[in-house]
Amino acid sequence: MIELKDILYKVTLNAVVGSTSVKVGSVHFDSRKVKSNDVFVAIKGTVVDGHDFIEKAIEDGAAAIVCEVLPKELKERVTYIQVENANMALAFMAANFYGNPSENLKLVGVTGTNGKTTVSTLLYQLFKKAGFKVGLLSTVKIMVDDKEYKATHTTPDSLTINKYLKEMNDEGVEFCFMEVSSHGIHQCRTEGLHFEGGIFTNLTHDHLDYHKTFAEYRDVKKMFFDQLPKSAFALVNIDDKNGLVMMQNTKAKKQTYALKSYADFKAKILENQFGGLLLKLDDNEVWTRLIGNFNAYNILAIYATAKLLGLETVEVLQLVSQLESVSGRFQYFVSGDKITAIVDYAHTPDALKNVLETINSIRTKNEELITVVGCGGDRDKTKRPKMGHIASALSTKVIFTSDNPRSEVPETIIEEIEKGVEPQNFKKTLSIVDRKQAIKAACQMAQPNDIILVAGKGHETYQEIKGERFDFDDYEIVKDFLKQLKK
Repeated sequence: MIELKDILYKVTLNAVVGSTSVKVGSVHFDSRKVKSNDVFVAIKGTVVDGHDFIEKAIEDGAAAIVCEVLPKELKERVTYIQVENANMALAFMAANFYGNPSENLKLVGVTGTNGKTTVSTLLYQLFKKAGFKVGLLSTVKIMVDDKEYKATHTTPDSLTINKYLKEMNDEGVEFCFMEVSSHGIHQCRTEGLHFEGGIFTNLTHDHLDYHKTFAEYRDVKKMFFDQLPKSAFALVNIDDKNGLVMMQNTKAKKQTYALKSYADFKAKILENQFGGLLLKLDDNEVWTRLIGNFNAYNILAIYATAKLLGLETVEVLQLVSQLESVSGRFQYFVSGDKITAIVDYAHTPDALKNVLETINSIRTKNEELITVVGCGGDRDKTKRPKMGHIASALSTKVIFTSDNPRSEVPETIIEEIEKGVEPQNFKKTLSIVDRKQAIKAACQMAQPNDIILVAGKGHETYQEIKGERFDFDDYEIVKDFLKQLKK
């Protein structure tokens, strides 16, 4: 049990009704989890308003309520705390409740449209190989040194973040690498955390269903850098014009990386093939198993971060050469028939363009490039025709299919993707609503030396249709079909 006033440190209070010296057991923003003597924080969500569940939380024994709007009827035994922003209050309360665990390790946040998972996961890999105890908070998984937990969001809620950071403290973790999404920043999930550094990868078209405009999306990302302390570093990709925007108001030590521009950390691609990349990092050559231009940026960000966190150049270069690709990020294999199958999470126009351009820069053009791609339902609809345009322009054959249709009609999503296909590319395209059948068709069409790209879902092991999740793993499915259809 902890006194309420101890977990309200740094929370801006508009009004207090009752005592803050009351002892509380736990903090929740989900009323279903509230038990006797807990604090319930009423969050106004996009779908549900927590204020509607204050009564239920009190019935279940809540000793304190934190809310933006006080209820008309106040119960005597309950303490009510009115705040301006319940999301922000929850973030500070979560950090205080778990003893501000981010202050006891070096936490680095990675933000941007593409590359967050790769950069954070490979930094975890590199620091593990260097002999440190390391944590990871990513889209794919949460790692507390060697212990693995399933991830549900790119940036978890504040309570979950601090719970895992506290566990990392208990396990003696020294470094933690964390994906920071625009949703997470906007919903204040990273407030109350002490960051050692922040990395900006790039900014392209995504999440406009949530942020409405690109400028708003960019400015939300910038907020993360605005909040970094003087003691931190802000490492940004300045080949992306938004990199300089991220640094405008930061108090952190400004550091830049680039392949094309003058920067603190520079890289040059010397060789690019399906076996990997030969890079020049500053003045040193290093071979890496990762593939493509976009991964040259990711490797450079990792190299720069490791140096900024105090590792020696020679050690970093050795460790970079040992890094292995991240699940569902340009994950590939070659079948017995010499068909190359690539599975990638590319679900934005820019990411899809990067992957297709990488494949086209490596292939000889004597083989077919068959792309299987869709778009998620209940998400940014404006990117659908762009995805159709890019896939059909940069592939020799395209199969449009379902991604995670969620509550939308899959056929409608596919029609919106097809709107972006230029007339001269229509003959390259085919639509198969069932994703499994679409992958099967790609495998049947492929001849020896051809390349199949299955894009959009990457590491995901499910497909979400009408509120239900079904087992679905692109990598396993394409692998199985290529084995069955051996020519």
